[in-house]
Amino acid sequence: MTTELPLRERKKLRTRQALAQAALALFAEKGFDATTLDEIVNAVEVSKRTFFRTYASKEDVALAPERELWSAFLVDLAERPLAGLLLTVYQEALTSTLAGMPEDWADRFAASRRIAEATPALNAHSLRFCADTTDAAVETIAGRLGSAAPERILLHLSLDTMVAAWHWALREWTVQGAGPGLAGHLERAFGAIGAAVELVVVGEMG
Repeated sequence: MTTELPLRERKKLRTRQALAQAALALFAEKGFDATTLDEIVNAVEVSKRTFFRTYASKEDVALAPERELWSAFLVDLAERPLAGLLLTVYQEALTSTLAGMPEDWADRFAASRRIAEATPALNAHSLRFCADTTDAAVETIAGRLGSAAPERILLHLSLDTMVAAWHWALREWTVQGAGPGLAGHLERAFGAIGAAVELVVVGEMG
């Protein structure tokens, strides 16, 4: 709970949230490239120094909702019991993380995704962040398993399978707008993994 944080940390969190909110509003109105850092800090009445103590760049603040999700996912993964199929561990960590996001997160995340999809450089930044997160997740699991850890390729492929399902769910949620919500699309994607892996096709006869 934010009310349990020390006053200094609550102020930093409020500044972080205000900067992200102002930036997303400006990016949606003017476009990512046309929005200047001065406009963002002026909207919140803070200095550039404060901005750079909070975010590394414009790209960082634009993708703040995405980073919130995956940072929380890594925390969950570091604490979740490791038992059973690793793919299931990854899936349950993401499902739990998604369920625990703040009430306004989905709207902010949707706005962030629209901006990223309209900005090739920002979308590339998002993909780089995704790659870094998967590396961090694999290292988290490997570190917890210690000498019992399997080859990294196995840890990666299990995670990559989950991430592929996430991307499908995200695309469906973004395109459809209404419907079961992101969590519903994700549940459907996870449920289809087994059938997808076992799918057998027969080539045309001729």
